[in-house]
Amino acid sequence: MSFMPPMGPQGPQQPPGSPPPQTVPPRPQTATLAVDPGAIRRCLFRNTYVWMRSGNNFWFYPTFVGRTSVAGFRWTGFSWVYTGLDLRTIESFTCF
Repeated sequence: MSFMPPMGPQGPQQPPGSPPPQTVPPRPQTATLAVDPGAIRRCLFRNTYVWMRSGNNFWFYPTFVGRTSVAGFRWTGFSWVYTGLDLRTIESFTCF
């Protein structure tokens, strides 16, 4: 059984058609207690690099922002996989 991403206004949400940039962007110097939904909303449907409090970091393509979470496609190094993130677990991010 395969997982289907949620439906958007124009149908199923789709991952980007190509891989993210190969270079990791500079990390923003500001760390917060929790990411503001309004701040990450400007990254919707854009390549976004995310640094997690756990120490993980990865390319992410957000397609939905809620009050306490963000969902979209995470780059695994080989393909895009649909995932959701709690905004409290994100330390910083930058988008293009």
